[in-house]
Amino acid sequence: MERPRDHCIRCGECCLRSSPSLQITDAPLVYEGVIKRSDLYSVRVGELVWDNIRDELKVTDTELIKVREKGSGEGCVFYDDAEKACTIYGHRPAQCKALACWDESEFMRVYAKPKAGRKEIIHDHTLFRLIDEHEKRCAYAQLDKCVKKIESDGEKAVENILQILKFDHDIRCLIPEKLGVDSDEIDLILGRSLTKTIAMFGLKVVRKPDGSFFLTVLDSSS
Repeated sequence: MERPRDHCIRCGECCLRSSPSLQITDAPLVYEGVIKRSDLYSVRVGELVWDNIRDELKVTDTELIKVREKGSGEGCVFYDDAEKACTIYGHRPAQCKALACWDESEFMRVYAKPKAGRKEIIHDHTLFRLIDEHEKRCAYAQLDKCVKKIESDGEKAVENILQILKFDHDIRCLIPEKLGVDSDEIDLILGRSLTKTIAMFGLKVVRKPDGSFFLTVLDSSS
């Protein structure tokens, strides 16, 4: 009989499945530049996400800071496929250190501790004023209300949604232009673009040639 595994065989499965979210104790990794802010994105409250613990989609009630995945959507950005190794192994996040596929107890202990949010990563007061304004005008709860009113309010509800999407789009352009912030950091500062995450409501945004947005129903095959 095969003996139960009790050590890592560097198959890469855990790194290829997903990327970690940061615990509060991981904040120094960002301050020290081990993990760049452009390597991260925020998951905002109310966003639909895949819960790897329960293997299901859920609407999160907690803000999370996630390490980006590769453009192909296959695994953590820090995973080197050729070497089958983590490129920041000696300074990897707490969840990665605790992960052992043969025994999840230590991972679950770490996972239960406080998660990092934008307040632990971003300390620029000007950025936080913009983040607060963005949260007021582009909260997922607000978007959800507008989507639910489409059936009763029709074009008025659609126009309200488009206004939210436009504000989200415009502020993403404004921050790099006016504050000199790297555009690759915007998904950390504001979360992922609403023109992409609107899909969680079964909707799709089409950009017209004149730059305006058109809202349509998401194709079920997408």
